[in-house]
Amino acid sequence: MTEPDLRLSAVVPATPKVVYEALTDPAALRVWLAEHADVDLPGKYEFWGRFTPDGAEPHQRVLHVDERTIRFAWTVEGVESTVEFQVADDEDGTLVTLSQSDLPSFADVLADKAGARGALQTFWTLSIANLADYLAGRKLTPRCDFTSSELRASMVIDAAPDAVFDSMTKPEQFSRWSGANVDIEPYVGGRFAMGGFEFDQSGAEFVEFEPGRKATLRFADGMIDSWELEESDGKTRLTVVQSGFDPTNPPYPGWAGWLSGLAAMRR
Repeated sequence: MTEPDLRLSAVVPATPKVVYEALTDPAALRVWLAEHADVDLPGKYEFWGRFTPDGAEPHQRVLHVDERTIRFAWTVEGVESTVEFQVADDEDGTLVTLSQSDLPSFADVLADKAGARGALQTFWTLSIANLADYLAGRKLTPRCDFTSSELRASMVIDAAPDAVFDSMTKPEQFSRWSGANVDIEPYVGGRFAMGGFEFDQSGAEFVEFEPGRKATLRFADGMIDSWELEESDGKTRLTVVQSGFDPTNPPYPGWAGWLSGLAAMRR
């Protein structure tokens, strides 16, 4: 197999046998990965539905299976790539590694030239996060619905609203869970710039900013990100919404990436 364009790893608190079952049991796959799944190894490994890019029908073909590896070809919008799951022993449980070849370039994704293939990296990032939470017995983060023009998700976070709000609006805390450099001016009219102000001098602008309650960002292209926080039995119910985009071309790659980041914050 050629060097993969994508490689993700996670250590999960389960034995390799339990992890392999989560990767191959159709009922489990329907919880953490896809709306539909049909598995009959060594011959069939299929998943599809609204939570899968280009998921109107299955497009997977098994290449290799053993007790630690599942490798399959996946054709998305006419382009075939190779996906591989591997499981290995780890002192804290099991190391799960996901790789995929032949992904579009980051430049093509940013320029909106990659179609459904542009969402593959963030699709897998969110999926691996949900696999880890599934195996740990935690509630999963909402998945990206690739058939919907409504980008809205709600989740409960085991922290007070003020703490959650700080994690989303203080640069050093935001960077801890997102893994991204960010500059934030925490007030109405203030800027929010992924990559920092040197990379994005204008940034998005806060048009609402109520600590512990809500914040709304408006981007230069007219897209709106809104965050609403409510106290819920000592925890926080966070609702996030993206709007202001062309409804015929929702920004699925960024939305799935945002959800995967929130999964990391929840942990």
